[in-house]
Amino acid sequence: MDNVTEQKKIMLSGIKPTGDLTLGSYLGAIKNWAERAEQFDCYYFMADLHALTTRNKPADLRRRTLEQLAQYIACGLDPQKNTLFLQSDVHEHAELGWILNCYTMFGELSRMTQFKDKSSKNADNINGGLFTYPALMAADILLYQPDYVPVGEDQKQHVELTRDIAQRFNNLYGETFKVPEPWIPKVGARVMDLLDPLSKMSKSDEVGNGRICLMDDPADILRKFKRAVTDSDNGDGCVRYDPENKPGVANLMQIYSACTGRTYSEIEAEFVHSGYGVFKPAVGEAVVETLRPIREEANRIISDKAYIQGIYADGAKKASYIAGKTLRKVYKKIGLVEKPF
Repeated sequence: MDNVTEQKKIMLSGIKPTGDLTLGSYLGAIKNWAERAEQFDCYYFMADLHALTTRNKPADLRRRTLEQLAQYIACGLDPQKNTLFLQSDVHEHAELGWILNCYTMFGELSRMTQFKDKSSKNADNINGGLFTYPALMAADILLYQPDYVPVGEDQKQHVELTRDIAQRFNNLYGETFKVPEPWIPKVGARVMDLLDPLSKMSKSDEVGNGRICLMDDPADILRKFKRAVTDSDNGDGCVRYDPENKPGVANLMQIYSACTGRTYSEIEAEFVHSGYGVFKPAVGEAVVETLRPIREEANRIISDKAYIQGIYADGAKKASYIAGKTLRKVYKKIGLVEKPF
């Protein structure tokens, strides 16, 4: 009888440390990530090299990188079950990124919609990295020979390009890279902006009055919910799930449901004799209690520098071992002299 345990398939995801993680990020995606480790061998890295395509204050970039890593751990990404590391700690990313630049066509890069979008928003800083970073993203992925890459609608084009690059390289030099499949993640609550319930809650919102961040103070959370938009047309004041006519109320109900586990009909019954003046603070309190353990654990991790440094050092060690094997294979295939160390 064969006692060999079937090897888990590999999943990889990069997270750019810009903006602040929001309630929308948590309820819509991150909350579900912890269970992936039971099914996949998961690699998560903070994509700090990608963050360099826009100008950052160095201290802010360092702080955000470590704070967001701590927040992901606090949200349930167990370092014992997932490989967590910083992109810049694994030099193979930059090395393979340059090589894949040479196997990525100018026309392919010029068609990337994110380049067009970011160029229009950063007209004074349209740099080479902004144009070629899809090749670095391909390197990020292909180094670890993953089976799946979790991807949202805005990143599907990059995974498609990665597949094209991998197939082009394999056709030239023989099987080198596993061609990854896009993975459409399980979507949780779709949380909208509290002041504009027709727009998604965004971590890049400069003002932040319509979004809830994971590290927000409880008093700030309650204040934002008290100011949340409900009916835009002086409606009937009822707590009723009607996304088309009452998008603000529907958004608050979805948040309350995600935090408490109550169904929409149960929420309607709970607040049938109450107005928005009671409902909105109740949603705020539910969010405060949902985020409290995350915020407290993230603060504990951030304050323990030796602990968090140990996590990303161990993660980089494992990642470097896997990435190094792939890079050595690539060097040999394209004719570079084997490293003497």
